[in-house]
Amino acid sequence: MSLELTSLILIGGLAILLFTGLEVYAAVGIVAAIGLLFLVGQPLTQFPSTCFVFMNSFVLTAVPLFIFMGTIFSNTGVVGRLFTAADKWVGGLPGGIASSVIGANAIFGAMSGSSLAATATFGKIAFPDMERLGYNHRLALGSIAAGGILSAAIPPSCILIIYGAWVNASVPRLFAGVLIPGIILALLLVITVMVQVKLNPSLAPKPPKSTWREKLAATTGLLPFIIVIVVVLGVIFTGVMTPTEAASMGAFLSIVISLAYRRMTFAAFKESMWTTVKITSMVAFLMVTAVVLGQVFLHLGITKLFTAFMLGLPFGKYGILAVIAVMYLIAGMLIEDWPLLLLTVPFVLPVVQGLGYPVIWFGIWYVMVGEVGLITPPFGMNLFVLHGVVPKYDVIEIALGALPFVIPFLIVGALLVVFPEIATWLPHLIYA
Repeated sequence: MSLELTSLILIGGLAILLFTGLEVYAAVGIVAAIGLLFLVGQPLTQFPSTCFVFMNSFVLTAVPLFIFMGTIFSNTGVVGRLFTAADKWVGGLPGGIASSVIGANAIFGAMSGSSLAATATFGKIAFPDMERLGYNHRLALGSIAAGGILSAAIPPSCILIIYGAWVNASVPRLFAGVLIPGIILALLLVITVMVQVKLNPSLAPKPPKSTWREKLAATTGLLPFIIVIVVVLGVIFTGVMTPTEAASMGAFLSIVISLAYRRMTFAAFKESMWTTVKITSMVAFLMVTAVVLGQVFLHLGITKLFTAFMLGLPFGKYGILAVIAVMYLIAGMLIEDWPLLLLTVPFVLPVVQGLGYPVIWFGIWYVMVGEVGLITPPFGMNLFVLHGVVPKYDVIEIALGALPFVIPFLIVGALLVVFPEIATWLPHLIYA
């Protein structure tokens, strides 16, 4: 059987299993098991051995800790103070609360790497006020769904931790690299809100202006969160702590702040723990099965075949990256962001390196291009999370509201291609 036919059978089989509605980790595991037994001639003991070798990682321990940190702030309602304070500073811009949602998400993203937690949190906090004040529901829902992605685009980012462990890249360098693109993205998202409201003022009521006295008073509400951000990212960038140690400290500080505001309850603590376990377990199963499937592809030579094919396309460097970006946009409509990254890295990363881009750059570029799948139908997870919070609007209606916000992600992705220094300059500066 030819290598091309083998590739088609494996990838086609995976696609069929995914379309049946099977969980992604189970579909990947089944294809990997078939590949091991019938194509590679390896025993199924490859799964437990891979689980022990790959998951026995100190770096990956940071993932549940950062998720727990974000869920504590969310479930205790403390993040509501963050939103109120951000609204005083940003809410006077065209779009009012919609702009505030983006600003608050940028700050919340610097404390939690979970896009889903951010979307659920601001769906509960912001949307009722936006609906009461007469905001267009598409603008409101779209800004919340798109703003949630900033948790992946602002360090600390859980998906970059997973990527760093996957390709053996420095997580602190990834955090430093994504900082500037993340800030640019946040600004472009706010501009997107402003442009929509300027073109159609009926989308949002005219926001009230806050005085400087009110803004300065609101800063006290931001202060605890700013301290957490500065301390957690500061100890990582200075090398005082590893990302895992910093995540432990951040999780502890989230409990302290919640207790200080008298919002900590046993129910909130239990729910945060349970959410962390569910998300981490899903990621762990997926990582193990994806690693084994990647080993099957590598052993069969499918990875090299794909790399040679892509680098041989007569489109030039930018054209090949455009093809990859389109591939991610389409695949992101069908597969969640974390599975998409784990399944495609063995294929795409060698192509990107062959084009002269470093490993750190690709992780950050993926966040800007691949994460868009969170707000594109039919399987954008942020859409479903927000629908769960606001069930009166279906997923398609939320997706239509989020559609204009796809443009800023594509702009930042294009800027990174043309000016890769946007992602590489700060890591070089800090870790030279």
